[in-house]
Amino acid sequence: MIRYLITDRLLAGGTEALLVKVAKQLERGVDWIQVREKDLNDRQLFQLVGEIKRLAIPFGARLFVNSRVDIALAAEIDGVHLPEGSISPAEWRRITPKHFQIGVSCHNLEGLRRAWEEGADFATLSPIFPTASKPGYGPALGLEKLAEACQAVPIPILALGGITWENAELCRQAGAAGIAGISFFLAA
Repeated sequence: MIRYLITDRLLAGGTEALLVKVAKQLERGVDWIQVREKDLNDRQLFQLVGEIKRLAIPFGARLFVNSRVDIALAAEIDGVHLPEGSISPAEWRRITPKHFQIGVSCHNLEGLRRAWEEGADFATLSPIFPTASKPGYGPALGLEKLAEACQAVPIPILALGGITWENAELCRQAGAAGIAGISFFLAA
């Protein structure tokens, strides 16, 4: 099961605390990391991505940056994670190398199908369980909708939203390729 940590340095207690928590989670087996620090300027984001890349390389963890294809290319990381409704993965493929991975955040089956049809390599689907961090996306989808989504498209789907150690295995049993989270990893 893929374990996908999404960063939030404010929740972690600052940049240094975030780096410590990322290192600890890498030691615990995190597979993928998404640097999601929307408030940083370009230089700061590039530097943070570089610092996390140095931590991730010895563990073979994949590294993505939220929304910023330019930063991902300049930092020579694995790829980008796009919000639903952004420029399609197919358009980005025109300027990215073959190995470049593109994930998309989805919140329903229609968005998930569109992400797959437009060339996404993987997607997060949220919220699966009730969570305060996903307001505005409607009620939790639940395990039944997760299972339906996992059967609807051939790309890996990572369950996001309200994930706990207690329900992570249920997500896998529903067909999810993995679990994604912010507080799930950073509060651990």
